[in-house]
Amino acid sequence: MTAFVLVHGAWHGGWAWRRVAPALRAAGHEVHAPTLTGVSDRAHLLSPAVGLGTHVQDVVALIEAYDLHDVVLVGHSYAGQVVTGVADRLPRRIARRVYLDAFVGDDGDAAIGLLPAAVAGHYTESVAGSGFGWLIPVRSLAVLGVTDDADLRWLTPRLTPHPWLSYTEPLRLTGGHEAVPAAFVECTSWLRVFQPQADRAAARGWPVHHIATGHEAMVTAPAELAGLLLTLAKG
Repeated sequence: MTAFVLVHGAWHGGWAWRRVAPALRAAGHEVHAPTLTGVSDRAHLLSPAVGLGTHVQDVVALIEAYDLHDVVLVGHSYAGQVVTGVADRLPRRIARRVYLDAFVGDDGDAAIGLLPAAVAGHYTESVAGSGFGWLIPVRSLAVLGVTDDADLRWLTPRLTPHPWLSYTEPLRLTGGHEAVPAAFVECTSWLRVFQPQADRAAARGWPVHHIATGHEAMVTAPAELAGLLLTLAKG
């Protein structure tokens, strides 16, 4: 039995995987979908001190508390940084890391530096304005490729601002993560902001898969995503 640990991206919570988790459980696997500190149902813990290190510790603590092994660690978008940090600290517990339209960072890389310059500039401007200097306001779902009215009604009221420090704090790695096999899944039916990350993954020899959907694949293509994750879990 595989233990899937599904880590959401910016503005979301563990609930974002509700359309994917049932298929993984039905196949006989254990599934955990934590909410990172400071967002969604843990927004009451938000402060300017919440950063990437906090979120890495969130997931490390979950894996250790449940004594999980043979973990398939999946990170969406921003959570690519989290996945790398967790795998670096717990390489013997992680069987595979999966980057779902996500950052592929190295030691010293901050998420903001991995975004295309125009997108990074938009983030910086919005943080300085309506983000009060320490929050990333929620981005337009249409920009992320979500167009279905039912999806918009489900997502919109649940999204919360994301701590800016998580995007500016660099990864600190020892090299332990390099022992954990990795794969990349790119979502291709939107602006493809993470295409350079897919290219980086390919250059490292990782398998790169594609899903013809928007950035929010766990919402807009859950069955296809679940099937792919089950295939990746088999190695």
